[in-house]
Amino acid sequence: MTAETETKRTGLAQARLARAFTPEIEEEYAAARLRFELGETVRERRTDLGLSQSELGRRAGMTQSAVARFEGGGTVPTIPVLDRLARALDLDLRVELTPHADSA
Repeated sequence: MTAETETKRTGLAQARLARAFTPEIEEEYAAARLRFELGETVRERRTDLGLSQSELGRRAGMTQSAVARFEGGGTVPTIPVLDRLARALDLDLRVELTPHADSA
């Protein structure tokens, strides 16, 4: 590979990286991470209680497939859905808005 080709590849990679971290994309990544973390928390609690997805769905008024999608981070949950899941898992739902650590 020539130095010119390497320079072009590096430039393209840097351009892709710069596009990848726009505010909109960062926001979408943050939302996806939150969905994944919520789903993981529900799955861990469900398995700790020895519940199947079907049983959790029955308790929360959801289908097994809806529970599976939620646990996989594939859905954007509403507050009522989170509340039903929390109650079905014997948990309290607490939604909290706090200042950013760097603004305190």
